[in-house]
Amino acid sequence: MIAKGDLIGGMVKGMAVLESFDTERQRLNATLAAQRAGLTRAAARRHLLTLAHLGYLETDGSYFWLAPKVLRFSGSYLASARLPRLLQPTLNRMAAQSGEAFSAVVLDGDEVVIVARSGPTRLLAYGLHLGARLPAHATSTGRVLLAAMPKAAFSAWMKARTLPRLTAHTTVEPRKFRMLIEQARVDDWCVASEEHELGVHALAVPLRNMQGRAVAALNVVASPQRLVAGAMQRDLLPMLLEAARELRPLL
Repeated sequence: MIAKGDLIGGMVKGMAVLESFDTERQRLNATLAAQRAGLTRAAARRHLLTLAHLGYLETDGSYFWLAPKVLRFSGSYLASARLPRLLQPTLNRMAAQSGEAFSAVVLDGDEVVIVARSGPTRLLAYGLHLGARLPAHATSTGRVLLAAMPKAAFSAWMKARTLPRLTAHTTVEPRKFRMLIEQARVDDWCVASEEHELGVHALAVPLRNMQGRAVAALNVVASPQRLVAGAMQRDLLPMLLEAARELRPLL
């Protein structure tokens, strides 16, 4: 925890305003930004104007939206962070061997963030680009990372959140979701079928370091011919598990 005297309140508020923009709300005015960031309208307006002045937002005078400059953060992370650089060769190899699309993700609160990807162009067309943020509860990667949490930490995660329904297949009832996470904890892998997006079926395993801590998750989005019962587990699960074993000493 940071000491109170070291915390810059203005920066906290500015980041809250910046994080208010997402796929549901691409354009915000001061009133909407205030509601989403938990600020007064006047404070939200000042932060919006400052971010626009710095080039991180664009505006028409009433509404604001993200400017390309915000990509500097993700671009710098993906170019310099150790984890994506370490994982990319393994993803490339598996994609070449199987013809399927693979991703590596990390958990960030309610969401997982894609930090590395590889696969045929036809299978990368789901909008799951580098830096994409997906709901943890509805994805195979999110579930294996939640399952890798200590049980007390997962219980705390559950208490603080609702589970939005994204498709007709999304598991949103807390008791059923807890059962899915417990099964993923036992299996050490997870399948999610059309729970985040219709037509998307994915299989994931956790990536653990030598201390046993899950630092990321690895998944594959299966092509239609893999959707025969058991085919994903039979054909692709061994590949994911072997990759996880090979990577463990490096994480």
